[in-house]
Amino acid sequence: MSRTDQEQVLDAPDHIAVLHDHLARGEMADSLIADAVCLRLAAAIESVAQTTPNFRDRIFGDVWPVMWATRNRIAHGYAFIDMSIIRSTVDRDLPGFESRLKEQSAGRANRHPYSGRGLSGDVGDLHRE
Repeated sequence: MSRTDQEQVLDAPDHIAVLHDHLARGEMADSLIADAVCLRLAAAIESVAQTTPNFRDRIFGDVWPVMWATRNRIAHGYAFIDMSIIRSTVDRDLPGFESRLKEQSAGRANRHPYSGRGLSGDVGDLHRE
């Protein structure tokens, strides 16, 4: 049996909670913490990616491609990721991502909350080439 969009998206907050647990143990300067944070950030985005395009468009709008690009850079270009950008993404964009997921689970999602960088804007800074 296939999972619904509502069921798929419920995995993302679990990954985010573990991401916060990792950050509570140390700083992103610790490569083990940085790896763990990147893994959970990518997994949270991947959870949302399992939903239908209509669902993603309704919840995240034009920001979704940037979010997916963030996941792809973590998954496929890890050696080139500027960890300060990941930290900035976690600090600035993750709260909005979490909030949107909570609103969705409460059935109140009908607007696009993002503006800025990282998950919500400029993926160009995510790596240095």
